[in-house]
Amino acid sequence: MSESKLELLSEHRCFDGMQRYYRHESSAIGLPMRFSVYLPPQAEEGRVPVLFYLAGLTCTEETFMIKGGAQRYAAQHGIMLVAPDTSPRGAGIAGEDDDWDFGTGAGFYVDATQEPWSRHYRMESYVVDELFGIVTTVLPGNPDCAGIFGHSMGGHGALVLAQRHPDKFRSVSAFAPIAAPMHCPWGEKAFSGYLGPDRQAWAAYDATLLMEQSQSPFPKGILVDQGLADGFLAEQLHPEAFEAACAQAQQPLILRRHEGYDHGYYFISTFMEDHLAFHAERLGAD
Repeated sequence: MSESKLELLSEHRCFDGMQRYYRHESSAIGLPMRFSVYLPPQAEEGRVPVLFYLAGLTCTEETFMIKGGAQRYAAQHGIMLVAPDTSPRGAGIAGEDDDWDFGTGAGFYVDATQEPWSRHYRMESYVVDELFGIVTTVLPGNPDCAGIFGHSMGGHGALVLAQRHPDKFRSVSAFAPIAAPMHCPWGEKAFSGYLGPDRQAWAAYDATLLMEQSQSPFPKGILVDQGLADGFLAEQLHPEAFEAACAQAQQPLILRRHEGYDHGYYFISTFMEDHLAFHAERLGAD
């Protein structure tokens, strides 16, 4: 794909770099997709490390770039930030807009296997293959220095895609991830719809189960931040399950629990500097 195939929707000078929003015809999805990119000032000189951010339920490619406060730190470390949309849009599937936690805005970063979702809801292939290829060829991301992080549904996506594609991602972190989706209402609803009734098929997208089958896949560590005033913590997130799996797999994990913090972007932006520094160290960005 050439840069001319990317439609530049807008660009904004930001911390001496450039915040851009793109649209393109996605071969993986079969529909137009949008994504956002922050190019740090160092990108003017050549390829730079790239950090993918996967957003949570109901979000778009804009949410993180507007609310996360990450560009300041990305500019300091010379890291490109990339945020895809959270699902296909306008797939024409009956009921795709009925629920906030399934369908539009809720792609869960899986490749759906069940009709009619399997025609367009192929977010794993979109992020890992198509978008990764675009930002490391057409745009100046370094394919050998890529990390991934995310929030909630996107935290699930980051932990899962990093484990499923360790050849692509050298670093991984998460904010309040859905850490054991096979055992929470959000995950059970999404996996039933996208992957069907066979729970064995779900296991490939459960971060905790993937870790239980591993042996220290990220020896330089994984960072997870979780607010203790998060209203979704007890029913939906289960960080303790992922913590136990990491202990079993001898996977170094920094799981920080924060009194008084909830599930939103006030929490995320508070600890964004730490996450960018964490990835910068592992990607050799400084």
